[in-house]
Amino acid sequence: MNRARIRIAQVNPRLGDLAHNLDLHLAEIEAARADGIQVLVFPELSLTGYFLKDQTAELAMNLEAAELQRLIGESGDLSICVGFVERSSSGAIYNAAAWLERGEVKHVHRKVHLVSYGMFDEGRDFAAGTGYRSFDSIHGRFGILICEDLWHMTGAYTYLLDEVDGLIVTSASPARGVAAEGGARGLRSARTWDRLAGAFATLTQSWLVFANRVGFEDGVAFGGGSAVYGPGGDTIAQLDEAALLDPGRLDATLDGATLRRARVATPLRRDERPWVLASELAARDTDGRRIR
Repeated sequence: MNRARIRIAQVNPRLGDLAHNLDLHLAEIEAARADGIQVLVFPELSLTGYFLKDQTAELAMNLEAAELQRLIGESGDLSICVGFVERSSSGAIYNAAAWLERGEVKHVHRKVHLVSYGMFDEGRDFAAGTGYRSFDSIHGRFGILICEDLWHMTGAYTYLLDEVDGLIVTSASPARGVAAEGGARGLRSARTWDRLAGAFATLTQSWLVFANRVGFEDGVAFGGGSAVYGPGGDTIAQLDEAALLDPGRLDATLDGATLRRARVATPLRRDERPWVLASELAARDTDGRRIR
């Protein structure tokens, strides 16, 4: 992995307003470029907002859409991860994130684990992605997870086997619950994300970049608290989620030397046994029930 200066743009997109949100992205890109940032990460559905409901199909776009093409054109010297509603060639609509680099679309991840419980109903509007594929950036090898994807082991484990350097986690996670301890990290939802992210950074021995949004939609507050975690699960940098309406920028430096030290000190990757899982899966049906 090459040393890279990365920034999370913890933004507050305007629901359904592509023009406004494109301008918001362009402003963040301009600021990142002026500050010498090399990788800029936006939250889940950053181009559209989250609770789209009946607007979902209207705002869906393919990779040739003018808004994406404008951002692609800005990626010559800046790698950009952006969230959008993708319409595939078959007409299926996905909650997606694109990695733009050197004037092209390097990779698109489609959210695999849609949320359809509690206040969420993503399964009504989106098709589910069908897999996890890592990709090689000029900065290193990465894998993208969109929000709920991190709450399941499949994606992170797949990326572990792909030997990624970093996990890019984009999110539009609401602020929920008050932890008994209170304080700056007093939201229960923020504590849960912190534990999840730290655990998966540790188990995959990768950098983990968690980009969450802020603001309100339909009376729901988004919790912010974006953070970067090291390969030992330690928090390298974090934005405070206490001011829920406040956008922010979080900068950190990722490097390969830190990864190498962590993997030598505790060789979890070396000692992983993927064939054990392969054998177990081969002995089960598609519902996970053992058949032999």
